[in-house]
Amino acid sequence: MRMKLDCSAGFLLFWWFTSAVGGARDDRKNIVFVICDSMDGRLIGRGQDSVVDLPNLNYMVQNGVNFRNIYTNSPICCPSRSALWSGLHTHVTQSWNNYKGLPKNYPTWQVRLEQQGYHTQVYGKTDYVSGDHSESNRVEAWTRNVNFTLAQEGRPTPVLVGSSSTDRIQLKDWASTDLASHWLRYEAPKQQKPWLLYLGLNLPHPYPTPSMGKNFGGSTFMTSPYWLKKVNSSKVTIPKWLPFSRMHPVDYYSSATKNCTSDFTRDEIMKIREYYYGMCAETDAMLGQVLDALKASGQADSTYVFFTSDHGELAMEHRQFYKMSMYEASAHVPMVLTGPDVPAGKAVDDLTSLVDVFPTFMDIANASQPPGLNGTSLLPLLRNNSDRVDRPDWVLSQYHGCNVNMSTYMLRTGSLKYVAFGDGPNQVSSQLFDLDKDPDELHNLAKERRDLVLQLDDKLRKLVDYPTVTREVQKYNRDSFMAWKAKLGSRYKDEIANLRWWKDWQKDPQGNQEKVEEWLNNVVS
Repeated sequence: MRMKLDCSAGFLLFWWFTSAVGGARDDRKNIVFVICDSMDGRLIGRGQDSVVDLPNLNYMVQNGVNFRNIYTNSPICCPSRSALWSGLHTHVTQSWNNYKGLPKNYPTWQVRLEQQGYHTQVYGKTDYVSGDHSESNRVEAWTRNVNFTLAQEGRPTPVLVGSSSTDRIQLKDWASTDLASHWLRYEAPKQQKPWLLYLGLNLPHPYPTPSMGKNFGGSTFMTSPYWLKKVNSSKVTIPKWLPFSRMHPVDYYSSATKNCTSDFTRDEIMKIREYYYGMCAETDAMLGQVLDALKASGQADSTYVFFTSDHGELAMEHRQFYKMSMYEASAHVPMVLTGPDVPAGKAVDDLTSLVDVFPTFMDIANASQPPGLNGTSLLPLLRNNSDRVDRPDWVLSQYHGCNVNMSTYMLRTGSLKYVAFGDGPNQVSSQLFDLDKDPDELHNLAKERRDLVLQLDDKLRKLVDYPTVTREVQKYNRDSFMAWKAKLGSRYKDEIANLRWWKDWQKDPQGNQEKVEEWLNNVVS
């Protein structure tokens, strides 16, 4: 009996060894994907011109590839992440706002990777599924076409906490980072198949502002002296603002609803921007902990590492904070990649966007691409020009949520950025910027270059029938608001008066209610 057990044990040991070490072992590469919230992509790879010290991102730039022209497909949390997780543009998934994302059972790249034999481990913020975010946030999105302009956010405010040794401020993010780091150090080496680790961070998104009431938003830029030491104050600039008379009407609405039309001192603006950069430095430290854990695990040589953000942060550019805009600070995101056979110190200037993540993961997994994806794998861009596959020479982004009173569509091609609103130029003027000549996007060329407007608008309409999409969103907003109103019944008037706009609402409650009813009575065809 003992001999039989020994023989059996020997066979099992041989089988395990050949499966784990021999030709049957799955040698596809692992993936670490770190995504933060609200990082301006222009901060990455600046070298001596950096306004903030980001040593871990700099390490990735020096040892990997920096995608210097990558954009969000919708500059707000849930719709952006819906595009990333689905590989589809916003008008395809109809992820219109922070409440309307993907269904819970949607076949994301995580599902696809698991079907292809990957183990997936997810920590932190995902935020791509319908049903989240505050009641006020969704109602503000639904009512954006009502004929009023009410402040929906708290005034952007810088807050300094702690001391020169306070290095952990966003505790929820640090908890997620600790869990991810522990898994990399102690669980990743045990895996017998390829794996993906996902870490979603809230930083450098502004913190909540409870003074706005029960539906408070996030307008607090908070950091500590420890992180401020990482900011080069001499390089922090005060953004140029157009006078109100020259602001685009949609921009003015955004500035007003974000509580940014009152006076700000130079010191206030400087602190908001410095504290935001301090928040970026804390984010970078979390990335560093993940990189250290990966190195300690012994898995670094077989693992691709991605760092990106769902959208940027205006940080008082164009008299706004938050995102929800097609300006570079809001729509341009970081993307840095390191890993096996990734060239060190390479910069890619091709236009890319977050819908490219799904096909890139499929490329890494040696899996066939699901039909109908809107993105294109980033991996061919790592090779020489002669080896690249054809990819679009444009990127598309769109926005349909709160703080903007018209659906917005952005087409970037070459150095030109074209932005259309609502039903098109005949309804409200478009925006056209040449980013090479006007990186601050202060000179709208739309009126003087009507030829380019017609050309780019035609190209945009071939990609998305945006007037039709605008009408679909308008109908969705009205129907959703009607259902919410009916559900509240007798509580409706009290509820709508106490959303984030409560301070402005109470100045004329009857007039505001009449404007809501006027909007509801307009039939959307």
